[in-house]
Amino acid sequence: MVPTNQKGSGERSRTIIIGCDYHPGFQQIAFVDTETGELQERRLQHREEAEKFYRDLAAQGMKVRVGMEASGHARWFERLLSELQFELWIGDAAEISARRVRKQKTDRQDAQLILKLMLKDDFPQIWVPSWENRDLRQLLWHRHRMVQARTRMMNQLQAVALNEGLRCKKKLWREAGREKLESFQLAPWASQRRRDLLELLDQLNPTIAKLTQAIEEEVKRYPAAQRLRTHPGVGPLTALAFVLIIGKADRFQCGKQIASYLGLVPLEKSSGNQRRLGHITKQGNSLLRFLLVEAAQVTVRSLPEWRSKYCHLTMRRGRKIAKVAMARKLAVRLYWMLRKEWDYEQLTKFGSHAGQPGNRHGVK
Repeated sequence: MVPTNQKGSGERSRTIIIGCDYHPGFQQIAFVDTETGELQERRLQHREEAEKFYRDLAAQGMKVRVGMEASGHARWFERLLSELQFELWIGDAAEISARRVRKQKTDRQDAQLILKLMLKDDFPQIWVPSWENRDLRQLLWHRHRMVQARTRMMNQLQAVALNEGLRCKKKLWREAGREKLESFQLAPWASQRRRDLLELLDQLNPTIAKLTQAIEEEVKRYPAAQRLRTHPGVGPLTALAFVLIIGKADRFQCGKQIASYLGLVPLEKSSGNQRRLGHITKQGNSLLRFLLVEAAQVTVRSLPEWRSKYCHLTMRRGRKIAKVAMARKLAVRLYWMLRKEWDYEQLTKFGSHAGQPGNRHGVK
């Protein structure tokens, strides 16, 4: 979206196209003025020099289109371009790298390549979530990291209890178990460690509970997440994460693309008549992949047909591979629920007849 120019539409037709090779401390840019055809290159330090350059372009009233590879640590830059109402194209880094012909690789050549792809209309642009979507992802990541920290502390306290001959697993976190843990006579530094861990644990529990409540409130704002929750084993965290990370379901044509997007497909290196399959690629979002594996294990305990399939895979391929296989199956199911706008009851009733005459699109 470009701001209107009160001075006249002819002056606004001038466009600056910028290929940006972004780094955390600087950016190398190659840009072309479509009116003069002049090519220029610059190296801009972050943040003051780069911000001044783009604000000067906005002050001149020119239309600007910026292309860059998908990378982290660029939120401030994206906010700046959004504030100036410049068009930002974010491209697939692997696709851009595959289009590189020369074996030499420098920052200047990377910026020139991005600019060349934009001018040829061959830039591999990817879907970018909204700012609200990104902020909600921070909520999910924050709770996930807090739970991981709590788990590490609980494991350390379990080790303290085992060293003193107390083995009560989950009962350790009940009132009686904690009293036994605190009653042990330990050496000075071991006692200090136990006390600090218990204090940190008491601080984390309310924080995690607050974040969990916030996630449940956010799920109420997303009907798609509420439908996904009807599937056995899928809780509010997994449902909301799936909706936020997958985004528009029509971006994918089939369940295989979803599995590939989430890194739940095996790495393949085949040649000729030999087919070599390795471990899963893990190229997708690690948080959603973790949540799907956890949710699939709950689904296995809830549904007899899933339990039978899981036991069969465990006997053939082992427990780890069976868990990943069930997570992939759950991801495909959730994708079709999201795309067809089905709840679990509709999925079980119409999902096995997808594409057949008379029931091609299921029900709404």
